[in-house]
Amino acid sequence: MRQEFQSRPELDEALALLPLDEPFAPFALPVSDQPQVSVIIPVHGELAYTLACLRSLARHGAQAPFEVIVVDDASPDASAATLAQVGGLHLLRNTANLGFIGSCNAGAEAARGEFLLFLNNDTQVTSGWLDALLRCFAERADCGIAGSRLVYPDGRLQEAGGLVFADGSCWTTGRFEPRDLPLFRCRREVDYVSGASLLIRRDVFVRAGGFDARYAPAYYEDADLAFAVRRFGLRVYYEPTSTVIHCEGISAGTDLDRGMKRHQRPNRAKFIGKWTAALAAQPPAGTPLERAIHWRRRGRVLVVDAMTPEPSRDSGSLRLCAILRLLDEQGWSTAFLPDDGRASPAEIDALGALGCEVLSKPWVADLPRWLREHGNELHAVILCRHTVAGQYAGLVRRHAPQAKLIFDTVDLHFLRERRAAELGGSAIMARQAEAARRSELALIEQADVSLVVSPHEQSLLARLLPQARVELLSNIHEVHGCRQPYAGRGGLVFIGGYGHPPNSNAVRWIAEEILPKLREALPDIRVHVLGDMPDTARHELATPGLEFHGRVAELAPWLDHCLATLAPLRFGAGVKGKINMSMSHGVPVIATTIAVEGMQLADGVNVLVADDAAAFVEAVRRLQCDETLWQQLSVRGLDNVQQHFSAAAAAAALHRVLD
Repeated sequence: MRQEFQSRPELDEALALLPLDEPFAPFALPVSDQPQVSVIIPVHGELAYTLACLRSLARHGAQAPFEVIVVDDASPDASAATLAQVGGLHLLRNTANLGFIGSCNAGAEAARGEFLLFLNNDTQVTSGWLDALLRCFAERADCGIAGSRLVYPDGRLQEAGGLVFADGSCWTTGRFEPRDLPLFRCRREVDYVSGASLLIRRDVFVRAGGFDARYAPAYYEDADLAFAVRRFGLRVYYEPTSTVIHCEGISAGTDLDRGMKRHQRPNRAKFIGKWTAALAAQPPAGTPLERAIHWRRRGRVLVVDAMTPEPSRDSGSLRLCAILRLLDEQGWSTAFLPDDGRASPAEIDALGALGCEVLSKPWVADLPRWLREHGNELHAVILCRHTVAGQYAGLVRRHAPQAKLIFDTVDLHFLRERRAAELGGSAIMARQAEAARRSELALIEQADVSLVVSPHEQSLLARLLPQARVELLSNIHEVHGCRQPYAGRGGLVFIGGYGHPPNSNAVRWIAEEILPKLREALPDIRVHVLGDMPDTARHELATPGLEFHGRVAELAPWLDHCLATLAPLRFGAGVKGKINMSMSHGVPVIATTIAVEGMQLADGVNVLVADDAAAFVEAVRRLQCDETLWQQLSVRGLDNVQQHFSAAAAAAALHRVLD
């Protein structure tokens, strides 16, 4: 009510709507001989809106090839004659008014695409809208229908997927909310999506019988189609990165007793009669919206880490994103809170694609306030790193006593810090390591379950805290396979950001000792460093043959062409993502004993171990001269990732912890 009475601009300038009063001049739409998508637009008058819709399609296009089919449903104005002048448009004309359902089904019969996209004529699309819907199908094998985020011309959210209650009543979630509210920026399974922008495979649409004619001319046909698709074992998803502006009410009005809207009440009765059994599993009428939105999920899991994960930044981020993906696949509703409060739009979208709501500023001020409001909804809370968990473990116990408290060590910080202190002979660092040890062990005792990434750390904690429950949940990597042969490979790669102390120490060792000795034996050898690197370090460590490339968007091109990767770590803990990543691409690794700790690797079998500069030189020379050895390390490294660091192994650990 407050929003309805607030004064606001009629249009949100950020949406860049096309004007309705633009004089008509012929224009053309993209065309394709083999369209992947058939965009079907039923129209009945309202020519100005139809033309604006078509102009938005021409303006934004898509990476995927598509065709546009307009079904003129006996329009009372000059729609048919005018639309005939639009190039690339497939225009169908109904001799009699068939209504929305009849026109959509007629358009589907004429479609050539693998996918059908039903689009209202009172919409305007935005950049990337269609490719985002297709991406939902590509990333979710069980996707049967995907629907766009619908917004009003004034910028407020109109629909973020729909709810169906046990009494057959429906509600569009998010109505009148700010469109960028975190809850509505994550991909989510929903009961149905509006036919205003709905994507479905053509064969699934045909199998479902199209839009059911019993609801003609319109209303409840989109909810009915969603229930039919679920009967095939498929799901309906709301896709927030596909934004469509919808002038709701233009095509059908808003009065439930007049025009098209008068069919809404009788069609609800038909819907109840058809889906009585399925409706019994829906939330009862009156269920709070927050609970109804998560109705299809097993429960809510909150994850807190120091900052928003960015997979290209570090292996911890890569692991956390994989965990969030697995939690979603296992049916949990997830929320992520960065302790620093920051998350970029790209990061929010990336986690949103994993079904994860991002609780960042300005929407969420801090964790204590959020827990006070939502703590009773949580099944589990995962606190990552002792620096974060130490702040909030007590708060979780107080505001979410029913939730399972899980401490994810990420790696045992005290072990890494103690080794750094020993290497540097620093008493100050030794005291810091001891403080970290006390903090981590206290948290492990307090938590219901603690997670470690290596068997070595699990065994260590079994000796130190035999009463604590400690589970192994290691790095998680996709096995990409070796995509390029041995022939033609050259150069070495180091992966890792300079901000992580073990990495900065390793890069310095490469620059000052390992690479100079390598170039004595192999004058043309180059080492490529991939990861964030401050300019001061670049200048200080400048060495012939050492090339700094910063953080790269894709590691694959480098791993496809290098001879090997280096992991000359002289201290650290946990398992090393740089080693996993290399081996997942079939690239041999030369690493120190510390680097391969807890990774089930053996020198000469699936890795080459080197603990001084001379040993690194010898290992590189062996790989340059022995293709058989290179092939053996490549194949066995891939096997190691598959056996110990796959999604399947991590999924089993999550089941043990959460079920």
